Amino acid sequence: MKVITSISELQHILANYHQEQVAFVPTMGCLHQGHLSLIRKAKRLADIVVVSIYVNPLQFNDKNDLKNYPKPFETDIQLCQEEGVDFVFHPENLYANTPMQVALHVNNLSQSLCGLHRPGHFDGMITVVNILFNIIRPDLAIFGEKDFQQLSIIRHMVADLHMPIDIIAGETVREQDGLALSSRNRHLTAEQRRQAAAIPQALQAVIQTYQTNKAIPSCLAAGQNILDAHGIKPDYFGVYDEQHLQAVNSLTTHDPIPARVFIAATIGSTRLIDNMPLITPPAKDTQP
Repeated sequence: MKVITSISELQHILANYHQEQVAFVPTMGCLHQGHLSLIRKAKRLADIVVVSIYVNPLQFNDKNDLKNYPKPFETDIQLCQEEGVDFVFHPENLYANTPMQVALHVNNLSQSLCGLHRPGHFDGMITVVNILFNIIRPDLAIFGEKDFQQLSIIRHMVADLHMPIDIIAGETVREQDGLALSSRNRHLTAEQRRQAAAIPQALQAVIQTYQTNKAIPSCLAAGQNILDAHGIKPDYFGVYDEQHLQAVNSLTTHDPIPARVFIAATIGSTRLIDNMPLITPPAKDTQP
């Protein structure tokens, strides 16, 4: 495994692999089993695996959040080596000009869910992903379903900009009690961690209720009861279609659209997000 910090060096090296399949897994470091599951999927699907570790300043609304973001680089490198990663790209800065003169902007897909609570976040995310795609030029890139809004936006970017990249989804990896793995979980106290287990329980309650009661408000009420019992007030909690990320109030039984239950909630000072499919869509790993 080789750690590369130079853009030109990485491009020069990857030019030698034009006949191999190159898979890319972008991260901001602080790797956990969720990231490792994406790397393992990349290893199964491609000949060469590139993992980036770059804490993107454009994605942070709060400067303190950026400053305090954990950076266990040596541990991350060890994990990548153990997983058989070929190259770790760890640039110091990806932006030639500050402020940037040209960047990307997300339209309607950023006007719901986390986009309403983190203005500018998805513009920063899509801009850095575009830069990384241009540098690495992978054949495929893998993103986790836990950040489903991000995954959806990237799929649309690849389709809208005609990028020759397959976007592969990786399933959410969970703790034994169902809590989605996240680098943010380490900020929870023991009591907050127990409280957080109610988040996947609420999602499951919606899904289970839907099996017998197709009324979306009733399904959400079942989940809300669990959140209320654990003192959790979500930033958002609802059913949204996977394609356009618009709130869904009813679903047809004959031809239901792929839909998911989404939630974001702050426990203590830690904001957690999660989602689960309400109606499982046909398998589709590439852009819409």
